[in-house]
Amino acid sequence: MLATRESLLAALDSYIHPLIGRGLVSAECIAELTPGDSPQVSIELGFPAAGIAAGIVDDVKALLLAACGVEVQVRIGCRVLPQAVQKGLNPLPGVANILAVASGKGGVGKSTVAVNLALALQAEGARVGIVDADVYGPSQPLMLGSRERPSSPDGKRINPIIAHGLQAMSIGFLLKDDAQPAVWRGPMATQALTQMLTDTVWDDLDYLIVDMPPGTGDIQLSLSQKVPVAGSVIVTTPQDIALLDARKGLEMFRKVGIPVLGVIENMATHVCTNCGHEEAIFGTGGGDKLAREAGTELLGQMPLDMRIRLQADSGNPTVAADPRSELSLRYRDIARLAAARLAYGVAGELAFPNLSISDD
Repeated sequence: MLATRESLLAALDSYIHPLIGRGLVSAECIAELTPGDSPQVSIELGFPAAGIAAGIVDDVKALLLAACGVEVQVRIGCRVLPQAVQKGLNPLPGVANILAVASGKGGVGKSTVAVNLALALQAEGARVGIVDADVYGPSQPLMLGSRERPSSPDGKRINPIIAHGLQAMSIGFLLKDDAQPAVWRGPMATQALTQMLTDTVWDDLDYLIVDMPPGTGDIQLSLSQKVPVAGSVIVTTPQDIALLDARKGLEMFRKVGIPVLGVIENMATHVCTNCGHEEAIFGTGGGDKLAREAGTELLGQMPLDMRIRLQADSGNPTVAADPRSELSLRYRDIARLAAARLAYGVAGELAFPNLSISDD
């Protein structure tokens, strides 16, 4: 039985994955299509999706068999393209998209979320880097388990540190020891951060995660205005005081034209290490309420779990330490949703390759 081009395209466009929100043809996800008695389809997503790729292939195969009456060979991959950034700023060399992970206040576990988000995007198939933007209290060297000092290819630029497969940079890698403080005024701190971003030799990254310092002061505002950020993620805990500050961070990004991909509610519940009982000690529904009121999306919730803290403190964050655990899979769900929102949800249309169709 022959599958025509029209029947294949119609069936493919009827498949609407929740992370894409529209048909595969409408979303320009069909990179190649060959009709005939041995049809082939190549799907190219705009976000890394290794954890769900096999399921999408199975769903599409079943749909095409039912619609066209023929077995179709389906391949799937991803191509992460650069998204729009603030007006007047140029993309960073070697980096497709910069994602800022921020909170309005400290103590909500933002840095732990940031490093696990970076590792989760990597586990999904992306090339990822991370910058520790807190020049006063850098924590990523500890969480990544690295005390290595960066090398320089030319005496002017610096090579990123490679840790758990991530390309990483932090002022902590440049200081002589952990106890050495960075005693700088705001403009100096902003300049140091800008130099870490622009003078690091990033190697073909799909995403560069920026672990923002807490708050919404001069450093955060200057960074948001000077660094070409494609999207932002807000980390909060459920209680009202954290939500109040998180809203300030969210509005800061919107004022400077940076899309907010969504909210991550950290420490949503506490898991007892003795009995496993899960309790919402900080309240419930706060992250979801913030997301709804701000017109964005709740990307996911993470529990207050001893394992997350112990693994981060040991330099082996959860997604790297136990990649198949429930906690790691939660981070990967969040990472996929954030990346899909960047590609299809809030940052405009992707310039996917033209559809290639063969009449063989």
